[in-house]
Amino acid sequence: MKFFQLVSVAVIMMLSASCSSSVSFPVSAVAPAADISASVKQDKHDNYEVTVTARNLAEAGRIAPGKTTYVVWVVTTDGEVKNLGQLDVKNARTTSLSSLTAFEFSEIFITAEEAGDVLFPAGIEISRGKVKNK
Repeated sequence: MKFFQLVSVAVIMMLSASCSSSVSFPVSAVAPAADISASVKQDKHDNYEVTVTARNLAEAGRIAPGKTTYVVWVVTTDGEVKNLGQLDVKNARTTSLSSLTAFEFSEIFITAEEAGDVLFPAGIEISRGKVKNK
């Protein structure tokens, strides 16, 4: 009987370590055709795996002249803004970004930028969502 209790506890711990949260993005005033969603999952090392998916998002240069890419940002619980990476949109119906971060965060947002390696958002904000069930 103790073996089954031990296995049950192990399964519960594994499931709780991989709990997932969702992020809802409102319809963008800048890119109204875009359908953006994200999921956040915490791994056993307390890192956060973030997957952002965008459907029907026009190329950045069509939204804001001079912009070449979309950058995904998180707002940490300390109020800092961190670059998670870029969405590569080249005539794609669907694009996504999967990234791993050690920072605990409460919001994700996307901006149109001139380069993907920028340290601070300076471009037009496309959409912003809050992390649910975190």
